[in-house]
Parts: sequence; structure tokens; C-alpha cells
Amino acid sequence: MSTKLAKAKPEKSQSVQHSPADKAKMATMPSLNAAVVIEAYQGNVVGKDIDMSELVSTLQDSFKASKDGDLGRLECMLIGQATALQTIFTSLARRATQQEHMKNYDTFLSLALKAQAQSRATIQAVVELKYPKQVAFVKQANISHGPQQVNNCTVQDTNGVIKPCAEKAHTRQSKLLDGGNDGCSEMDGRTAAAPGKQNARVGALESIDRTDERGR
Repeated sequence: MSTKLAKAKPEKSQSVQHSPADKAKMATMPSLNAAVVIEAYQGNVVGKDIDMSELVSTLQDSFKASKDGDLGRLECMLIGQATALQTIFTSLARRATQQEHMKNYDTFLSLALKAQAQSRATIQAVVELKYPKQVAFVKQANISHGPQQVNNCTVQDTNGVIKPCAEKAHTRQSKLLDGGNDGCSEMDGRTAAAPGKQNARVGALESIDRTDERGR
């Protein structure tokens, strides 16, 4: 009796069912959003048979490298975009010179200049990425008409936010001082000087009798 070998039927791939909460989280994932857009536009680049899971994984690796401080991939991306935009500018500028009608000439030349402007902006982004600008906080002194001086400075609060502050120079102000039990006041608070020793023995003048001199 011959035995027949049963052919194994291919198992059907089971689709993963996601809950509405999981779908909400997936809808806001940066890697998934970028992967969907890339998959829609790259059909004429590498073909439509692209692995979405691998694309999402590659994007997540790029995100992790960027968070760790490795901006090499972003730098290469910007340089590639700047070069591609320069190529678009050159192509459109050449096509503009081949036009016979002014309307078509203006259209191609306008598109060429837009590509050139985008290329320049991308190059500037590369420069700022490699050499970030240094922010300097300058302390400024404002001197008003009078003894008061205000210095503008910066302070950092508990949240790490840098805010300006004002420093005022303290000046000595005139104050009314109590003079003592007699109720008098003195404007000058300095210690009174002791009397000098010169002419210390000057006595009272003798009385003058003016009746004897009336006959003169």
C-alpha cells in the first residue's frame, strides 16, 4: 500500500491587531510618520518593495545617534541636499536659456533662482551645525545725572532661564540726626572738634567808667 505524502500548506501570516490606544501612539511616532512619507515618495528611487519595519528601525537608529550628540548623519544629509539643489539650479538655468518665449524664460529662471536660494540656505545650515554661534552676555553700565548708577547684568533662576537684573550702587544719603535732649538736630553727623588751646587765658575786660570822659 502506497502512502501519499501530504503537502504542507503554507501558513497564513497573521496580522497584528492594534488597539485604538496603540494606534494613537503610533500615529504620533516620528519614525513611523517619516517612514510613511518616505515610502510614498521613494517609489522612483529604489522601488516600491521597501520594508517598512526596517525603514522605521533605521530612522530610530538615526534619532538615537542625534540625541547622543552624533550629528554626522545630519551633516551629510544637508551637504547632499545642498549639492542636489545646486544641480537643480544649473539644470533649470540652462533650460531657461533655451526658451524662445519670455514667459517660459521667466518661469524656468524663477525656479532656478529658488533652487539656488534653497541651496544657499542649506549650506548656511551646515555651517551653523558645525560651528554654532557663541552667545555673549555683555554687562552694560547706565550712569544717570546724579550719584545713582545702574548696572545691567544677567542672572539664572532655578529653572535655568537667564534673565536680566539691575544692580543699584548704594550712595550715602544725608540724614537728620537727633541733637540730644534739647530737641535740636544736626545735619552733619561728624564729631564736633575740640576747642583749641590758643588764647586759652583770655579773661573778661575791665569795666570802663564813661562819666569821667564826658567833658572831653
